[in-house]
Amino acid sequence: MTIADKEWVLVCQQSDVPVLGSRIVSGALVGPIALFRTLDDQIFAVLDQCPHKGGPLSQGIVHGHTVTCPMHAWNINLTDGCAIAPDQGCARKFKVRCEDENIYLAQAELVAL
Repeated sequence: MTIADKEWVLVCQQSDVPVLGSRIVSGALVGPIALFRTLDDQIFAVLDQCPHKGGPLSQGIVHGHTVTCPMHAWNINLTDGCAIAPDQGCARKFKVRCEDENIYLAQAELVAL
């Protein structure tokens, strides 16, 4: 099956996102989106802003399905975008679709708040 509709936008290849690292997707009206690749090759996407003070999550350390913000060490669950207790708040999460080596984001989420 090939994604050929306007509901999904091709943003990069899986190999463009380093294992245990991130890549920024710019150009979305909502702001920069950080793509993360975990050790088990899952891809997650969240707005590149920590819910605490807006730190760049893309510069954080990925461990498991979590990223640690480089500014104040908040841990953000990549599955739902929420801070791990005792911290509170959520980074905006985006739907990701992977097909073959292609990574797609949902078109509607890139423009809607």
